Amino acid sequence: MPKKWLVITVSLISVLAILGLAGCGQGTPAFSATPSTIKVSLGGQQEGIWVSGSGKVAVVPDIAQLRLGIEAQEASVAEAQSRAAQAMEAVVAALKDGGVAPRDIKTSYFSIQRITRWDERKGQEVVIGYRVSNMVTAKMREMDKLGALIDAAASAGGDLIRIDSISFSVEDPSPYYQEARKKAMADARAKAEELAELAGVTLGKPIYISESTYTSFPSYREEFLVKAAGAPMPQTPISPGETEISLSVQVAYAIAN
Repeated sequence: MPKKWLVITVSLISVLAILGLAGCGQGTPAFSATPSTIKVSLGGQQEGIWVSGSGKVAVVPDIAQLRLGIEAQEASVAEAQSRAAQAMEAVVAALKDGGVAPRDIKTSYFSIQRITRWDERKGQEVVIGYRVSNMVTAKMREMDKLGALIDAAASAGGDLIRIDSISFSVEDPSPYYQEARKKAMADARAKAEELAELAGVTLGKPIYISESTYTSFPSYREEFLVKAAGAPMPQTPISPGETEISLSVQVAYAIAN
């Protein structure tokens, strides 16, 4: 047999062997004329009636977070630290005397910075002093004493006092969230029932529920507090006002018919 026919014969046998092994396997044949039986589901979140509901509850804050501290600048680090430490001790003492519990006073920021200026004659930066900053966060629970507390802290710190901000919150927001949640679910149910009636279908059970919360308590920054602390009046006026705890839900209801 010529060599070229031998090669063709061997190649044909190899191809047939491979196809035979593929057909004898336990899996799906590599070549099949059977139509695909894969089913694609387009259901999921597109099924049912989807609505959103919201609930709001008015809240009067019962906690104030006051961020204040001391900033001292001197020629040396030791002098700046010493002056800042003395002033801070006086401020902390004023906070405690004003009704702030020791556990509610926490250091939030401390730094020692080198202060420089450009020296034209030397053509370089030269050190002119050091600044020590020490800030604390004080949690005040007696809201009616808040104005007097700020005045006492400002008086204790003197020219070194720095009052950064004040914010308000509630000690336990859980009952307010529960009330807002009930209102949000009732709102969502009412919307879903209206949609079902308009569509001529029967509303089923909830098949999906998602919740998100939002609370915005009033907050005052340094500009307001500095003016208030320096105003010529017996006591700094601080009013927490009233805010809202908001909660929203997204609910999907099944269609019963």
